[in-house]
Amino acid sequence: MNTSPAAGAPSDWVQRWAAAIRPRGTVLDVACGSGRHVRWLHAQGFAVTAVDRDAQALQPLSAIAETVVADLEQAPWPLAGRRFDAVVVTHYLWRPLTAVLRAALADGGLYLHETFADGQQHLGRPTRPEFLLQHGELILMAQGLRILAYEDIRLDAPARCVQRIAARAGS
Repeated sequence: MNTSPAAGAPSDWVQRWAAAIRPRGTVLDVACGSGRHVRWLHAQGFAVTAVDRDAQALQPLSAIAETVVADLEQAPWPLAGRRFDAVVVTHYLWRPLTAVLRAALADGGLYLHETFADGQQHLGRPTRPEFLLQHGELILMAQGLRILAYEDIRLDAPARCVQRIAARAGS
C-alpha cells in the first residue's frame, strides 16, 4: 500500500495524534479536499464535519460526514459558534483563519495542523511564499493553546518541507 499523501492515505501526524481526541468526539477537517482524513477519522469513530470549496469533492463524503461547501478565503466563516473536539488542517494555509480555527476548539480540543514550510520551494509545489510557513510560524499560530508537539522538518516519499503541530485548548 502506498502511504504517501498523494496516494490518499491519511497523514502520519494525524494518525499519531488522533488518539488524543476525545473518543467518539467531533472533528472539523478544514479544506478537506477529497477527504483522506475525513474517511480515516470517520472509520476511527469520530463525527466529522468536512469543509471545502469544492462541492464535487465533498459530495461523496456526505454519506459519512457533515459536509459544508464554503470558500474559506472569500466568504464569512460558515460554522460560527460551533465548537469541535478537534480541528484538523493539512496542506492548507490561510493565515486570516488562524483565530477562527482556535475559537472553533471546544475546551480540551485538539488542534492538528500540518502544512508546507520554507524550503519547500526548492523541492516542488507550492513555491509561493504566501503558501509556506516561516520558521516557527505555526507555533505563533497556536498561541494560547498548550503545545503538545511541534516539528519543522523535511520528510521524504515524497520529499517535502513541513511544519506540524499538535496543541490543546483549555484544560
